[in-house]
Amino acid sequence: MAESLAQVVCRIQDAPRDNLKEGIDVPGALRAQTHGTRMTIPARRKAIPENGLTLIELIVTVSILTILASAAVPITMFEVQRQKEALLRYDLQQMRDAIDAYRNAADRGAFQIKIDTQGYPPDLDTLVSGVEVQSKKLQFLKKIPVDPMTGKAEWGMRSMQDDPTSTSWGGQNVFDVYSESDHVGLNGRKYSDW
Repeated sequence: MAESLAQVVCRIQDAPRDNLKEGIDVPGALRAQTHGTRMTIPARRKAIPENGLTLIELIVTVSILTILASAAVPITMFEVQRQKEALLRYDLQQMRDAIDAYRNAADRGAFQIKIDTQGYPPDLDTLVSGVEVQSKKLQFLKKIPVDPMTGKAEWGMRSMQDDPTSTSWGGQNVFDVYSESDHVGLNGRKYSDW
């Protein structure tokens, strides 16, 4: 029985290399590839994995990265706003504590006060510059902090005589401080109401 061309090629490829040295009788269709009685067999090509991505893979990857990046931006923005709000709370608390410390020192009679000030400082600069107490300087604040919402070291002030919701300062004393920002915080309250 005659072998088919495919069977011969398979037999030749599977044959040990020693048989090739001796030469193999090859049917007529394969004789064109032989040199004399010896046949040269092209080396098997190994499957080489293709490097790179297809266009669809690139589109899917870019789409996923875009979705993840668009989700990260609001989170980052909220985190920045939270940090500013935390700094605002801290600054307001520091200034209010300094106002209370000034009032407590005035109530104890540590220094002379004007009658119409009711023991509160006349302005924020007095908390920074301090007052003379028995030939020593008593300072209540190191510096006036910068309002993180406005970026300025300017704060809204209320005196004891002002309305609690007033946005103008009467000038008699500093009873309270607030941010001059009109923006609303993450809690839904205006920063000026904190």
